[in-house]
Amino acid sequence: MTVAPTDAAGTRQNAVKLVDLGETLYEPVYSRMQDFTRLRTADTPDEIWLTEHKPVFTQGQAGKAEHILFPGSIPVVQSNRGGQVTYHGPGQITVYLLLDLRRLGIGVRDLVSRLEAAVQGLLGDYQVVSRLREDAPGVYIDNAKIASLGLRVSRGCSYHGLSLNVAMDLQPFSQINPCGLTDISVTHLFAHHESVVIAEVRQKLCRHLLQQLKLYESST
Repeated sequence: MTVAPTDAAGTRQNAVKLVDLGETLYEPVYSRMQDFTRLRTADTPDEIWLTEHKPVFTQGQAGKAEHILFPGSIPVVQSNRGGQVTYHGPGQITVYLLLDLRRLGIGVRDLVSRLEAAVQGLLGDYQVVSRLREDAPGVYIDNAKIASLGLRVSRGCSYHGLSLNVAMDLQPFSQINPCGLTDISVTHLFAHHESVVIAEVRQKLCRHLLQQLKLYESST
């Protein structure tokens, strides 16, 4: 019998399966997320998926077309996550959080705060100072956005998640108003710490996510 670990306060932690999908197309992963969430039961273990998508713009459920300035050859995919338009591409870590929030005792606002804290903790590992905005979820370095959040909750279970710009081509962000914002630029970790290795960043980000969400990695 495996005994779940506890944190410093003695709170029992929950298991989660970490899945590295590698480089993927957006639409098949989006469909897979929907199926996972639709078919899961109260006993389904939580999962966290990590991927680097091939270039794509994704538009949130309430997204406004005017925020897509000129997509060019990059496909635009309609999504049911929250938020406006964003860009995914190689060199960016996208994390999908397939969590039973009721089982974890986490509300949506609390989840957003914990995800932001995990990203800020990761950036702190690289001595990068970041900040938050009350009017726009995500993580910022000065006036440049480095991480975006977009979630959906169905029957108390979350999917979609966050994207962290690590070392990527930022030019496609100039083809949109990122997250519907016109008063910011976009940055990546490489601009602030040139020796970043994406595999190392992924590992550190997972560690911070597990800490913030009070989860531990399942061995199965």
